Amino acid sequence: MSDGNTTENDEEKVESDDQRHESVADGGDAFAFRSMLGETSENGDSSTSDRSTDWDAEDGMLPADSESAARLDPVEDGGLDRSADADPMAADEVESAALDATTAGDGTESDTASQTVDLSEPSYYLNRELSELAFQRRVLHEVLDDDNPLLERVKFLAIVTTNLDEFFRKRVGGLKQQIAAGVTEETPDGRTPREQWIDSLEEARPLFERQAECYHEEIRPALAEEGIQIVDYDDLATAERQHLREYFESSVLPTLTPLTFDPAHPFPFISNQSLSLAVLTRERPDAELTFSRVKIPRNQLRFVQLGDDTRYVLLEDIVRANLELLFPDVEIVDTALFRVTRNAEVRRNEEVAEDLIEMIEEVIEERRFATAVRLEIERDAPEAVREILTRELDLDEREVFELDGPLDYRDFAELTELDYPDLKLPAWSPQPHPRLKRADDGMTVFDVISNDDVLVHHPYHSFEGTVQRFLEAAANDPDVLAIKAAIYRTASDSQIIESLIEAARNGKQVAVMVELKARFDEENNLEWAKKLEEEGIHVAYGTIGYKTHTKTSLVVRQEDDGVRLYSHVGTGNYHSETAKHYEDLGLLTVDRDVGQDLVKLFNYFTGHSMHRDYRKLLIAPGNMRDRFVDLIRAEAERARNGEDARIVAKMNRLEDPEIVRELYEASMAGVDIDLIVRDICRLRPGLEGISETIDVYSVVGRFLEHSRIFYFLAGGEDRYYTGSADWMTRNLDSRVEAITPIEAPRLQDRLETILETLLSDNQNRWVMRSDGSYERCRPDGDGSTTDVHETFMRKSLDDGQADPRP
Repeated sequence: MSDGNTTENDEEKVESDDQRHESVADGGDAFAFRSMLGETSENGDSSTSDRSTDWDAEDGMLPADSESAARLDPVEDGGLDRSADADPMAADEVESAALDATTAGDGTESDTASQTVDLSEPSYYLNRELSELAFQRRVLHEVLDDDNPLLERVKFLAIVTTNLDEFFRKRVGGLKQQIAAGVTEETPDGRTPREQWIDSLEEARPLFERQAECYHEEIRPALAEEGIQIVDYDDLATAERQHLREYFESSVLPTLTPLTFDPAHPFPFISNQSLSLAVLTRERPDAELTFSRVKIPRNQLRFVQLGDDTRYVLLEDIVRANLELLFPDVEIVDTALFRVTRNAEVRRNEEVAEDLIEMIEEVIEERRFATAVRLEIERDAPEAVREILTRELDLDEREVFELDGPLDYRDFAELTELDYPDLKLPAWSPQPHPRLKRADDGMTVFDVISNDDVLVHHPYHSFEGTVQRFLEAAANDPDVLAIKAAIYRTASDSQIIESLIEAARNGKQVAVMVELKARFDEENNLEWAKKLEEEGIHVAYGTIGYKTHTKTSLVVRQEDDGVRLYSHVGTGNYHSETAKHYEDLGLLTVDRDVGQDLVKLFNYFTGHSMHRDYRKLLIAPGNMRDRFVDLIRAEAERARNGEDARIVAKMNRLEDPEIVRELYEASMAGVDIDLIVRDICRLRPGLEGISETIDVYSVVGRFLEHSRIFYFLAGGEDRYYTGSADWMTRNLDSRVEAITPIEAPRLQDRLETILETLLSDNQNRWVMRSDGSYERCRPDGDGSTTDVHETFMRKSLDDGQADPRP
C-alpha cells in the first residue's frame, strides 16, 4: 500500500471507558436521520473556555496538497491555535508534556524515550465528550456550507438536531447520573464527571445558537427564494388565517390536552423531546397567573400546507394563534415554546432479572420518565415560565438553552422529500455487485462465492442484491441445512427477518441472536424476536454482561464434497434502509476457518461458554484486543529495526487509552500512521517526540462513513482486516464483535483503493490538529478535486457496465 503522506491530496451504548458507569450509543448504527453522522473544558475551574468560534466556511480550511494538511505543528509563536474545535487544555500544558517527552533520558532513541515517557499523562489524551462535539461541528458545517445543495443543507439541519439529542440523552445523561452517584474518578484526560458535564454544556451552546442563526439568516430565506416558504401566522391573509382556524378546530383541537399546574393539579409530566407550549392564563386581571402545558402532537403534520402552494405554517404557530379555543373564558397572558430532553441511561440489573425480555420492556417504559437533562426554550420566554420549568424539572441554569425558534429541526427532513431535484444532490441508486450479477445466468449465489470471496461495499452495491439476496437464496435452497444470524438493528419491515422465517418454514434449522439492548431499537427488536419464536426459530436474546454488536451470518450447505460453510462478516447492520445512506463493507466467503470460527461464536450465543481461541477471526472479548496490540507492536519493532513500517486504520471512533498508548509508542519508534476516524478521537497527532508520524483525518459528506478497515504493512505481507469493532474499550472488552482478515489479493486491492481515495479526498476530509481542532481540506491549486463518495458511485456504475469477473 502506498504511503498516505505522499498522496496528501489525497462513523448502545455500553460502558464508556472514561467512566465504566457511563454508556453510549453507536451513532453510526441508527436509522438514517436519527444518527447519520454513532465530546469543552475548563481545566477543572468551571470557567468558560477561551476560544474563537469563527464559523466562516473559508476559515479553517487547508489546501489538500499543503504540508500542513499532512501534519500540523504548533503555530509560529509557539502556541496552539484556539479554533472552535480545540480542546481547551492550556497550550503550554501540551507543549510542556511534549518537551518532557523529547528530553526524557538521552532523547536520542525512540525505544529509550518510550520507556521513560509517562504516556498515561492526561495531557496526551483528548476528552471523548468534547471530541464528539467537535464532530458535531463538522456535521453542522454541512448546514453552513452554501456549496451544498439547499435541501442537502436542510437534511443536515435535521441531522444536527438528532445527533445532539442523542448526545444529551446518552452522554450528558450518563454524566449527570455519575454526578448524582458521587463519582469523582477522572477520565484519561484528567476530568471528573462534573467537569465534563459543565464543559459539555458550555461547548454545546454555540452549536445550537449557530444552527438557529443559520436557519433564520440563510436557510429560511434561501428556501423562500426557491418557492418553499415557511410563513409566519401573522403574515397570512385574513382568509388564510380563517382557513387554518377551521383546520385547527376540526383536526388539531380534538387531539390537544391542556395540563394545568396549580394547587389542585400536580406539575404535568413532560415527555422526552416533545415540543410543548407553555401557556400563562388568568381568570381576571387581578388573579394570579396559571401555568398550563400543551403538547404539540407528533402525530400531526408539522408543516401545514396552504392550498396547493409550497407555502407552510408550522403547527405550533397554528396552535398558539388559536389558544382561545382551548382556553375559553380566561385571559391568555403569554406563551412560550419549550422542549425537554431526558436521560436515556435507565439501568436494570440483567443478572437478577428473571426474564430479560421483561427487563427490556421495563427499561423502555422507565426511559419515558427519566431525569431531565436539558431545557430548550424560546429566547423571549416569560421569566415565570422559565422559573417554573427549571424548578419543577430540577434543572441547573446551565441546562437551560434559550434559542430562537423553531426549537426542533428533526421534522425539517420532510422538506427534502419535495420534488425539487435542482436543490438536491443527484439521486443515487445502489448498483448490483458485478460478480453477483453472474447468479442471474444460471449460477447460484453459492457458486459465485465458492469461486472466490466477494467484498460488498454499501451503498455503492445494493444491499438487496448482495447480503439480502444471500440470505434469501439460503432460505429457499434445498441443500441448505441451517442458517444462523446475529441481528443488532434491522428495518421495521425487514426482508432479512422474513427470509429467516421462510427458511424455518422450509424445514431448515434457524438460529437468530437478537440484541435486545440495541438502544432505541429495543422495541422493534422485541417485536421481531417474538415473531421469530412464533415460527419455532431458536432465538437468543443477547448475552449477560455483553452487548452483541457483531454483524455476522452463517449458512450451512450440503454439497457433493460434504458440508460447506458460507459466511458473511460485515461492518453494518442487516438494515436495508441504513444501507442506502451508510458506507459499509461485508465479506462473503467459503473460507472454512472463518466458518468454523463463526460456528464457535454462534454456539456461544445460544449456549453460555465463550471460546477464546479462533483460527482467523478477531473476536471480542476473546482475542481481538491482544491481536490488535500484537499487530501494532510488530510494526513498531520493524521500525526500530530500520524496516518500513506502516499502519492505516479507518474507524468510527478511537477512544481506548491502551490502543492510543500503543499507537504513540509505534509513532515514537518511527511507524508511519494514518488514522481515518469519523468522530471521537482521544489521540493527539503531531505532538513532538510523541506522535509526529501520526496523521488523523475525518471524512464527513454525503454518506456516513461507517466501515472499519485496518491495514498493517507487516514486512510487505499487507494484512487487511474489516468488521464491526472500533478501537473503543467498549468494543474490545464489553461487546461481542467480529473482525475478519481479507486475504484475497483482489479484495486487498479494493481496500487499498478505498483507503487511498479517502486519504486523497479534498471535498469531505478534515485534518485534525494536536489540540483537537479540525481544518477542512480544500481543492488543489489547479482546481482538481477528489470526492470519495462521487468516486465510488462512478466506479460502481462503471463496474456494472463491465463483464463480471470470474
